[in-house]
Amino acid sequence: MIKPTKHLTGFDWVETTALTEAEQQTLMAEYGITDDIITYVTDKDETANYVYDPANNQQLMIVLVPYQLKNTATPRYITRPVGFLIHQGVLFTFNESRLNFVDQAFQKSANDTDIETTSAFILESMFDLVDSYIPIVKFVTKQRNQLDKMLNKDAKNSNLMALSYLGQTLTFFNSGVESNNDLFTRIPRTYFGVNNSSVENDLLEDVSIESDQVQHMIENEEQVVNRITDTFDSIINNNLNDTMKFLTIWSLTMAVPTIVTGFFGMNVSLPFEHFNLAWIMVIALSTGLIAWLLLIFKMHHRL
Repeated sequence: MIKPTKHLTGFDWVETTALTEAEQQTLMAEYGITDDIITYVTDKDETANYVYDPANNQQLMIVLVPYQLKNTATPRYITRPVGFLIHQGVLFTFNESRLNFVDQAFQKSANDTDIETTSAFILESMFDLVDSYIPIVKFVTKQRNQLDKMLNKDAKNSNLMALSYLGQTLTFFNSGVESNNDLFTRIPRTYFGVNNSSVENDLLEDVSIESDQVQHMIENEEQVVNRITDTFDSIINNNLNDTMKFLTIWSLTMAVPTIVTGFFGMNVSLPFEHFNLAWIMVIALSTGLIAWLLLIFKMHHRL
């Protein structure tokens, strides 16, 4: 969707969402946007990046934001790109994943009367987009605490899988925010950063600081989730070892009466074969051997 051009203070803004092929052709035909730029902004696997094309007087910036996967039993997130293009003085925004909070960030910047340049609009919007990670990380923290309590009572596979999904979300977030930070670090050396005013430089610094804080928040939560996962992996392995040890000892003790009764069940002449109570002696012998075997295990700390 290509929305009508909005005339803001100091510049024009064209907002786009989930472009179709026909709309992509419209942007190229009516505004002269190059095919390479269209490929950048419609690629949902694109990383955070800055591209400057002096020949066509255009600058492209892409940042990564949270994106919730659909049709999953538990909330799971990855990251998706959002694009900003300054083309011949006109600002274009690209929200290919139809994210509501991205539209809200754009509208907030558009309604801010202090925003008078495309650079200020982009940086103000980026600040809100960076902050969009925070409520999700807080949700992950809440879920992690609940899973930790449940796993302490009963380590079910479903809870362990849910904890694993939280770890995957944090891994995607950490990678996305790190990519954003690399972009914010590089911007001051680009054409975009060199031509910023002091106010815009302050906005860029605010965005960089906020993004660093978000990354530290994600890294800390990721470490906690990974440690909890490792802990429960160890507990499950120990429980499995205990189970296997019990089954091994049980199988060894059950082998004793099998051997004894098998010996006395042979069709040859045997001691006590004419003694009516010989079966009691066989039971007593088996019991004694089992007790002796368990004592050996006990002495060698196998029990």
